[in-house]
Amino acid sequence: MLCFLRGMAFVPFLLVTWSSAAFIISYVVAVLSGHVNPFLPYISDTGTTPPESGIFGFMINFSAFLGAATMYTRYKIVEKQNQTSYFSTPVFNLVSLVLGLVGCVGMGIVANFQELAVPVVHDSGALLAFVCGVMYTLLQSVISYKSCPQWNSPSTCHIRMAISAISCAAVIPMIVCASLISITKLEWNPKEKDYAYHVVSAICEWTVAFGFIFYFLTFIHDFQSVTLRISTEINDDI
Repeated sequence: MLCFLRGMAFVPFLLVTWSSAAFIISYVVAVLSGHVNPFLPYISDTGTTPPESGIFGFMINFSAFLGAATMYTRYKIVEKQNQTSYFSTPVFNLVSLVLGLVGCVGMGIVANFQELAVPVVHDSGALLAFVCGVMYTLLQSVISYKSCPQWNSPSTCHIRMAISAISCAAVIPMIVCASLISITKLEWNPKEKDYAYHVVSAICEWTVAFGFIFYFLTFIHDFQSVTLRISTEINDDI
């Protein structure tokens, strides 16, 4: 049996594959339609103009839902592990969940408010998604180390922390350079004064986005031993 079919492993697997497809399909459609430059557009640039805006919005909305489902399941896994053998304060796990869910709300905002139509709302959502997402990965990496070696292998902990560190290092110049750009546009000329800021921030944005994807990929093994049960009770008094 494939590893992503065991237990709840299909949830992070679906999140990873669906989100990757969302970025790639939107990028390909936007480039083939001539709406963006093939060289380092912002992720949001590939979801601004129809028809790719509809694809981007639909797929990122579902990614946000899958992200929330993955984070909540991860929260319950850590909660159960901590009850079995105490290794960290429950508040730590709860804070990471809240940050993760706020990041998912940010993704929903990005998906539904295009950057050229309502740039302030769109940028606010992107800021929530990236900053809260990076903080979530950092906290989960710390939790992984605290639960090592009983619940996580040292190699998994190192990989998670490495991805978190790279994402954290990339999100800072992404925000700084993006804030220095004086105009929001889809097509850039290398001779323009803000072009260097655009290139740096776009590289960092793609780095952080795929950092999230690779991070959730490490959850697949943890989710294999988890099962979901739904029970239905009918009250006879009704």
